[in-house]
Amino acid sequence: MQIKSQKDFFSGLMFMGLGGAFAWGATTYSLGTAARMGPGYFPLLLGLLMMLLGLLITFKSLVTETEDGGRMGRWAWRPLLCILVANVAFGLLLAGLPAIGLPPMGLVVAVFVLVFIAALAARRCVLRSALVAAATLAAGSYLVCIPLLKLQIQVWPAFTAG
Repeated sequence: MQIKSQKDFFSGLMFMGLGGAFAWGATTYSLGTAARMGPGYFPLLLGLLMMLLGLLITFKSLVTETEDGGRMGRWAWRPLLCILVANVAFGLLLAGLPAIGLPPMGLVVAVFVLVFIAALAARRCVLRSALVAAATLAAGSYLVCIPLLKLQIQVWPAFTAG
């Protein structure tokens, strides 16, 4: 069989690989039953669904002809690195890193930093749009996590607490 769309083929392989990794990781937790789901049930189900989606996309890439052959372009390194760094920074700022003396900075600061670093992925970063998006996401995250879900997440930096 010949690959008729490189983009779809490699996307399908990526979905199958990530889905397989999640499904495999979920097996280390208790699965439970459909009526009483354990902590591994939902990740296993999502992993299997990702694998199925990847299989369908890969099959489509071998069967359906695309106009330009679905050739892979160059890697977009800047957006890839910006998004990865933004997520790592979010995790580090939310929880802190005592090994290097970084205190937890809280949800609001972590969301603002996440949005500003992710905005650098665009060719033209508009500061006003990033500020509006950060404020909206921070407010929405606060409303969902604190009053609605009642999660015990630090909202502001540790050094501002009395």
